[in-house]
This record gives sequence, structure tokens and C-alpha cells, in this order.
Amino acid sequence: MVTEMLAGKVVGSIVSTRKNENLIGNKFMIIEPAPKFGSGRFVAIDNIGAGIGEYVLVATGSAARIGCGMAQAPVDAAIVGIIDDGSGLE
Repeated sequence: MVTEMLAGKVVGSIVSTRKNENLIGNKFMIIEPAPKFGSGRFVAIDNIGAGIGEYVLVATGSAARIGCGMAQAPVDAAIVGIIDDGSGLE
């Protein structure tokens, strides 16, 4: 995955009872990128409270760790914003 910010839709969630200790207490969501941002679903950490069906901004790469305040965690994608109007994304 290239380091960038992209927009996508939250299409599901993942529950993981066993994970790296730096990830304990975090929520994971499945993101489907908006067509203009590529294809292929991926998992992003969510510490802002996005819900299924919402359009979100996702930071990837090292920006994801910085954006969610988890510089020492194995995070490659993080939801950093909820989009109020995603009508231009479809």
C-alpha cells in the first residue's frame, strides 16, 4: 500500500481477541476505498468512532501511526476523519 490519505466507506468490523499488546483496546474496521482511490478492501484501526456505512478519511503508512497517536504500534491504516458529505465519492 502506498503512503497516502484516501477516502472510503466502512463496510464491516473485525474482532480480534488476541493481538499485539500495542493494539489492545482498539477497534478495527473494514474499508472499501471510493472508486477514485483504488480497489481492494483493507483493515484500518479506528479510534474516532466511525460506524458501518459511513464514509471516512484514512491515513496510510507512517502517517497512520502518527495520526492515531500510536507511533510504536504495527498500524498501516488509520481512520482519521468521518466525511460529512460523501456524495462526490461514488
